[in-house]
Amino acid sequence: MSKTLVVVVPDADILAATVASRLVAKIVDAQAERGTASVVLTGGRIAGKVLHTLKDLPAAAAIDWSHVDLWWGDERFLPSGDADRNETQARAALLDALPLEEARVHAMPASDGPDGDDAEAAAARYAGELRLGGADVPPFDVLMLGVGEDGHVASLFPEHPVLNETGTTAAVHNSPKPPPTRITLTMPTIQSADEVWLIAAGPDKTESVGKALNGDKLLPAAHATGASKTYWLLDKAAAANVAAKS
Repeated sequence: MSKTLVVVVPDADILAATVASRLVAKIVDAQAERGTASVVLTGGRIAGKVLHTLKDLPAAAAIDWSHVDLWWGDERFLPSGDADRNETQARAALLDALPLEEARVHAMPASDGPDGDDAEAAAARYAGELRLGGADVPPFDVLMLGVGEDGHVASLFPEHPVLNETGTTAAVHNSPKPPPTRITLTMPTIQSADEVWLIAAGPDKTESVGKALNGDKLLPAAHATGASKTYWLLDKAAAANVAAKS
């Protein structure tokens, strides 16, 4: 059973530094154990802060970036290079500055990719890439997630039918947040990661974080758990409604 730990820090800048430092340590540890590391990235404001911060961390020099696999939890199904794509934002914030092995950067397909605007085919293509190691999904060391104001994670929204998908990936249509078409990892895939990190900052996340951590199972965030550990990494504003442990 996954162990849940809640970490609360004063503000978003300290949160970004905390997550970046933890991520460096997790990657270094994974590489010491297996020679490689596998990380699932997320999008959003705080994710951008984390990546910007990581770029300037001296400890990041200990990472062999050529042996890091990078994946995404979800993606806006837009043309390659679109400023709203999570991949585009991650590359601008950090990835373009790293000596990555490009074959290990597993971006989700774009709407101008080989499958055109067929989101189902694009999602199936990503599922195929996940299977290249022989298992349905690779051994994710860390899967990072932002938490939406409505409690969504990745592109899994409350009461959306994609929440019931049991494959590894899914196409999302009629998303309540624009753009309406997306690709996402499913909840079972999220739950396969060794550690899931839910990251949230700001008063706009207070209600959803509080509900999810206090047991509201209607929120997808409440179901996003890692196989061994689940971390909620929060600033004080996001954690304002979290019940204190006795």
